[in-house]
Amino acid sequence: MSRAGALLRSFLLGRAYSFAAVLFVALMVANLATIPQFVSPANIAGTLAVAAPFVLAAIASTPSVLSGGGGIDISIGPLLGFANVLFISRLLPNGLGGPLPAITIVLALSIIVGAINGFLVVVVRLQPIVATLGSYLVLSGLALELMPQPGGTAPSWIVRFNGSFAHIPGALILIAIPVVIWLAIQKTAYYRALIAVGGAERSAFSAGVNVALVRGLAYVLGGLFAGFAGLALTALVQSGDPTLGPQYTLIAITAVALGGTSLAGGRGGIAGSILGALSIFLIQNLLSALNVSSYWNQVVYGGILVVSLVINAQARTLFRRPASLVRGPARVEPT
Repeated sequence: MSRAGALLRSFLLGRAYSFAAVLFVALMVANLATIPQFVSPANIAGTLAVAAPFVLAAIASTPSVLSGGGGIDISIGPLLGFANVLFISRLLPNGLGGPLPAITIVLALSIIVGAINGFLVVVVRLQPIVATLGSYLVLSGLALELMPQPGGTAPSWIVRFNGSFAHIPGALILIAIPVVIWLAIQKTAYYRALIAVGGAERSAFSAGVNVALVRGLAYVLGGLFAGFAGLALTALVQSGDPTLGPQYTLIAITAVALGGTSLAGGRGGIAGSILGALSIFLIQNLLSALNVSSYWNQVVYGGILVVSLVINAQARTLFRRPASLVRGPARVEPT
């Protein structure tokens, strides 16, 4: 294999997010060529505010997928939407709209929803997609019950996250907190156990890993990160809207797959999910700039999901072939 081929092989195998990184760069170039002002200093905070719910929903979907067992949590979208509606329709009218009580309650309830999903998966032993489908329907229904129509006004402190704090985009702060939490988790034995459970559940169990606890906590983490996504959505729309949350479900799953995280578990991470989410945001931004109907968004998301899965699978298969298959028969040197 040539040196260039060896470097490409190392890049693809060592970084699950390689395809998403390449796509992100290409889309950034396309966006800059079409609408160069979208990353200007005056617009960067607003641009990141629009991208933040994409990114945070993708981050929230990652832990359950990494835990294996078919852990696709489709309740993440409705959960962030429910957090938005709860904040506007219940917390504000009852004097709980200040930063400390609102953030505490939203994150606590999001953690509880994640814990319920984890309980249904690891204790009741429901298939993850079935358990989280139930949560999806319940949360969507509760959001509509609390707020049948979009309305309300977000308080000024959360609207500021749509702008900047001392030249630091507020959306970047909301994204940074889950990232820092995840980086801290990566330093712990729990992260190693999570990857082990997702990659080889039986081997992890045989090694003494508490598979149920590890997998259950993955759903709790997903709930926590979805709470931050709900806050980001509230800062963006500056009101409550029960119809927005479910729209992020397919976006989040697509971003995780696009970022190279194996849907079978045990491989990947939030770096790829972030790149995948940003790529999807850039695609939507580009389509909007080109006046393409928003009805095509779902078609594009579905296409990206299929293509990213195929490309990642084919890349791993191609570049994991034995060297002899790539180079041809080995030459026998004379003795």
